[in-house]
Amino acid sequence: MSTFAFKALDFAGTPTRGEVEGENKQAVASALRAKGLIVTDMEELIPQSASDLLSGFKKVKAAEITIATRQLSTMISSGMSLLRSLYVLEEQTENDKLKETFVAVRKDVEAGMGFSVSLAKHPDVFNDLYVAMVAAGETGGILESTLIRVSNQLESDDNLRRQVRAAMVYPVMIGSFAMIVLFALVAFLVPVFEGVFSDFGGELPAITQLTVAMSDFVRTKFYLLFGGIALAIYIFRRWKNSERGQVQWDTLKLKTPLKIGDIVQKVALARFSRTFSGLIAAGVPMLEAIEITGRTSGNKVVEHAMDAVRESVRTGGSITAPMREAPAAFPVMVTQMMGVGEETGAMETMLSKIADFYEDQVAAAIKALTSILEPLMIIVVGAIVGFIVIAMYLPMFKVYDQIQ
Repeated sequence: MSTFAFKALDFAGTPTRGEVEGENKQAVASALRAKGLIVTDMEELIPQSASDLLSGFKKVKAAEITIATRQLSTMISSGMSLLRSLYVLEEQTENDKLKETFVAVRKDVEAGMGFSVSLAKHPDVFNDLYVAMVAAGETGGILESTLIRVSNQLESDDNLRRQVRAAMVYPVMIGSFAMIVLFALVAFLVPVFEGVFSDFGGELPAITQLTVAMSDFVRTKFYLLFGGIALAIYIFRRWKNSERGQVQWDTLKLKTPLKIGDIVQKVALARFSRTFSGLIAAGVPMLEAIEITGRTSGNKVVEHAMDAVRESVRTGGSITAPMREAPAAFPVMVTQMMGVGEETGAMETMLSKIADFYEDQVAAAIKALTSILEPLMIIVVGAIVGFIVIAMYLPMFKVYDQIQ
């Protein structure tokens, strides 16, 4: 016997909740119906084991969800029922967390719960965009085509992330190497020269004194250095995770030089356009589509602008008017194209064109950024090494001049 927590309504529409034991969800639902209750939600209560606690640290990759979604749409289009398709996904899914999620979803569907409702119970796997599009497809009887749109949307988002991640690999590697070289020189090479300088006597050049002081600090007070770095990271994360800090950080990213801010804006616009287009195509209500698009844009500046758009639409206004008042988030081209789409009723088509344009722009901008960063990082590493070498050899040149 298992224990199930349930939420239900009686014939008068009064909500009630409780826990009841039964063989399975179907048996419990039947018993509750016999008592005059209409079940709205039910979940099996399972005691947590050590493996259950560790499952909270498991991650589901976007590519895994994309593949599973495309497989689900293929099976449904071939005539398989949703329930049987979920059974197949359980068997062939390799990720343990995703497999457990599909098992839970399948059990909920077996108990009579809606597919989108069961997906919404797992927000760490299926985000608001996914659930909203599935709910719209489920309501309109076009679940198969909606799942295809969802998988296409996930693939586009994953492709954007891969492009940005690939562009960051080189500067991160070079920056890490530069820090390792700097630490090694200051901690191990400078003390050797420091012993030689003490034999020379006299006053060391200012640049050498600075380097020796850095070496002494790293070797004798390294705990302050690492503690300060850890404290700075902690303060930064606290600030960035706060509501005010998120807005300030996202605004700062949009203004970052070296074309970085330009890329951040293009990525946000590509994601915004693709998401908005997908939600409209899936039949999601406009107000809900605007809200979800803002939440999933990945940028607080865009999200706040979409809040203004939602309020405008709710009161009978247009979509593009509030967007024109946020030029930092939406360039003129975007608002003009969306204005045409709003006037002609072709909003979905215009948003798709905007998404295609900015996805191509992101690829081109990332290539340009990489071509700028490569020589810049080489110059930075060379400057670090050159500074240390000059600081160490300058006293020797001074001694040589005195001998002459």
